[in-house]
Amino acid sequence: MEFTFDQPLLSTVQSLLSVPDEMEKLLNAPTRSYVQDTKAMAYTPADVKEYPSSFVFVLDMPGLKAEDIKVQIENGNVLSISGERKRDEHPRQKEKEKEKEEAEAKYLRMERRVGKLMRKFTLPENANADAISAVCQDGVLTVTVPKVPPPEPKKPKTIEVKVA
Repeated sequence: MEFTFDQPLLSTVQSLLSVPDEMEKLLNAPTRSYVQDTKAMAYTPADVKEYPSSFVFVLDMPGLKAEDIKVQIENGNVLSISGERKRDEHPRQKEKEKEKEEAEAKYLRMERRVGKLMRKFTLPENANADAISAVCQDGVLTVTVPKVPPPEPKKPKTIEVKVA
C-alpha cells in the first residue's frame, strides 16, 4: 500500500516548512546592540604604541569625564574601553528650565558625535593585565599595559658523571 499526499496538502506543508526570504533575513540580521557597538568601534579612533616595557593605547574621548569611561579586561586578554557621550547638559539649569529650553531648541548643525564610544584590543601574551593603568586628561584617555618581563634564560645544569 502506497501512502500519498494530495497536492493541496503537500503544497501547504511545503510552504509551512520553508521560511520566507524576509523572515530569514530577520532571523540572520545583526542585533541593534551589535550594530551600535560596531559603529562605536568604527568611530572611536585609537593610537597604539609599543615601548620596550609597555603597550600604550591613546583614545580620544571628547566630552567624557574619567568616571564616565570604563576600562576592563574581558576573557583574560581583551582590553575593552567604552563610554557614552550624551548631548550637552547644563548642570546649573533646573530640570524644568532645561526641558523647556531643549523643547525650544532647534539644531542648525550637529557635527559633534554623540553616543557610544568603544574599542576592544586583544592583548599579546606578554601583556601584564594585572598592572594596567588609565589616565584621562583633556578628553584624551591613555591606557598603559606593562609587559611581563621575559623569563631569564636558564643556565645549563651540569650533572656529575660518576664512575660505576
